Amino acid sequence: MEATHNPNAIDQFIAQLDGQVILPHDAEYEESRKIWNGMIDKYPAIIVRPTNTDDVALTIKFAQENDMVLSVRGGGHNVAGHATNDHGIVVDLSHMKKITVDPVSRTATAGGGVLWGELDAETQKYGLATPGGVYSKTGIAGLTLGGGFGWIRNKYGLSCDNLIGAEVVTADGRVVHTSEDENSELLWGLRGGGGNFGIVTTFEYQLHPLGPDVMFVFVLHDGRDKKTMERGVRFYRDYSTTAPDEVSTIMALGQVPPDEHFPEELHETPFILFGGLYAGDVEAGKKALQPLLDFGEPLLDFSGVMPYTDAQQAFDEDYPDGLRYYWKSLNLTELNDAAIKRIVHHARLQPSPFSTTDLWDVGGAMKKDVDGAFHGRHVNFLLSPEANWIDEADDEINVTWLREFIDDMSIFSDGSHYLNFPGFQEEGDEMMRKSFGEKYQRLQVLKREYDPTNFFALNQNIKPR
Repeated sequence: MEATHNPNAIDQFIAQLDGQVILPHDAEYEESRKIWNGMIDKYPAIIVRPTNTDDVALTIKFAQENDMVLSVRGGGHNVAGHATNDHGIVVDLSHMKKITVDPVSRTATAGGGVLWGELDAETQKYGLATPGGVYSKTGIAGLTLGGGFGWIRNKYGLSCDNLIGAEVVTADGRVVHTSEDENSELLWGLRGGGGNFGIVTTFEYQLHPLGPDVMFVFVLHDGRDKKTMERGVRFYRDYSTTAPDEVSTIMALGQVPPDEHFPEELHETPFILFGGLYAGDVEAGKKALQPLLDFGEPLLDFSGVMPYTDAQQAFDEDYPDGLRYYWKSLNLTELNDAAIKRIVHHARLQPSPFSTTDLWDVGGAMKKDVDGAFHGRHVNFLLSPEANWIDEADDEINVTWLREFIDDMSIFSDGSHYLNFPGFQEEGDEMMRKSFGEKYQRLQVLKREYDPTNFFALNQNIKPR
């Protein structure tokens, strides 16, 4: 049903809540319904901003009693648009931002609405950090539940690897605590299994010593020549195999965006970007990362010693609210010269100057056998092209470019994906099965235990077994 059809039920529901409710006729509604990806334009019937777990449980109950679809919004940056829906309820966790840091046990607890920049700011007061993403405005919730690639992954693992506890409101309204000693199977599922098992209202993380200053490389080399671009990818492949675990990197192929953050004379110039952070001694970091600077004569170089919190914001200007985003990914089982030629070929066909073709190295701590649902440690590289553009009229050409790119690279992959970059999950159950591999059936059993009717379906969805 559409909630607007039953105003008495809504009034009774609102009266029970401590948090805020936003309805379509409210002044805040238009701004509140929007999410980061400009491709997603939906109109929920009710937006609830809970302040506690009771609010969350009441909202779940109301949605079920009224047969309404429910979305969960942490930071609102899920590329596939799961944070919203048409005619249903959005549970917007943005008012649940409490953060507590224990520097003795090196742990932190954070509410489900916390963003990575907010968590980093608190943990860095004690010279500590947990692996986050590479964009400070991302919500901790979605990134962690889907995996969590970031700048310190090879030293300390993914975000989900460092999740040591959580508070979850399940489909039947129960508040469940999970840790390695309590409901441990649920914790296993939350480590990469997405939002399938309930609404996570509190995350508990293991922290690690880091900063306050780190050595960070963010350099754009000239990529106008195709052969040079191919050589850059080969260099990145070979560099990644010998770099110490303290080094985590990303490589991107693209064009200098035509905006005020870059010199006008370089706009739309093809580039080879090397980004890297050294999670350790600054002087050792300078030595370890220097080859990324020495590859060629830089077009632009933003590298240097800087606060870890600044490095975490390096991409913030590149992903503004409202731009149109369509991202997909592939775990590459091989990155040979033939694969590199194809990557460069497709990268140079990008229709939008705001798009990039990204490669992430997978090594060090990411290769360890962590007790969690995340699948993707068996490869050395993740390929994640991003289609980013401005005008709705350009939707088809950008989406087609990326889909053809991924399809053409499938021969170098086992078909598994990083599920935080899933496109719109067009492949359905097949994508889930391949992306969780041998863990899929175990996740189905866990889904049946905590959500047997698949009430939480707007996510990287696993149907109950």
